[in-house]
Amino acid sequence: MKKPLISVITVCYNAGDLLHITFKSLHEQSYTNWEHLVIDGNSKDHSAQIFEQYRGKIAKLVSEPDKGLYDAMNKGMALAQGDYLFFLNAGDAFYAPDTLAKLFDGSETPDVIYGEAVVVNQQNEILGYRNHRAPQQLHAGSLRTGMVVSHQAFFVKRNLSSPYNLSYPLCADIDWMIDCLKKAKTIQNSQLVVCRFLEGGISGQKRKKAWKERYEVLKKHYGFLPNLFAHAWIIIRYVIRAPLGGNKVN
Repeated sequence: MKKPLISVITVCYNAGDLLHITFKSLHEQSYTNWEHLVIDGNSKDHSAQIFEQYRGKIAKLVSEPDKGLYDAMNKGMALAQGDYLFFLNAGDAFYAPDTLAKLFDGSETPDVIYGEAVVVNQQNEILGYRNHRAPQQLHAGSLRTGMVVSHQAFFVKRNLSSPYNLSYPLCADIDWMIDCLKKAKTIQNSQLVVCRFLEGGISGQKRKKAWKERYEVLKKHYGFLPNLFAHAWIIIRYVIRAPLGGNKVN
């Protein structure tokens, strides 16, 4: 059977010190049917030198000002030609060289494939699993209590993906994932650690605003009262959860 083409989209801005980690992890994959799209926000650092080193392996390179992270992701989706979309941003990396091979060498092509993510520091050293572990079965309702699956461990068929909603500058990712899961007929848990996810991120840096925005996203999808009860649990869980790195990776 023809192996699916994976559109790997990397969004970056002034991330020259991190790009080698991301690019290297993609180019080391034993699975080779992928295209790499790089959407750069017109970086002022040495990113352009990194792009030049990898120019022959980048299918599409855009370097221009954008309206933020999700606007850049939308640009990447618009250029993608693959069967599946996957976002691997600067500093993030595949967990192992055979990750894509394990995910896509079989005969099944579900609408969504997901797995686990581990958190790393800027030296690519593993700190532990995310505080959320991926559920054994995933559906649109699973995200009512938060981002139970990492955006960086989530593959979706391109024909099911709509653009990110730019009215959510911090939490468009959870809105997008819920929308994808509502459309998906087949969802597969890969039972794999998929990626190394760089700690931080804009929602973590602006936590209070991100929580308010996420509340509005989840209210839109699940309704007022269910969302109110779900957020009560989210707050309780946030207070009592184990510190990052407490979930060791085997």
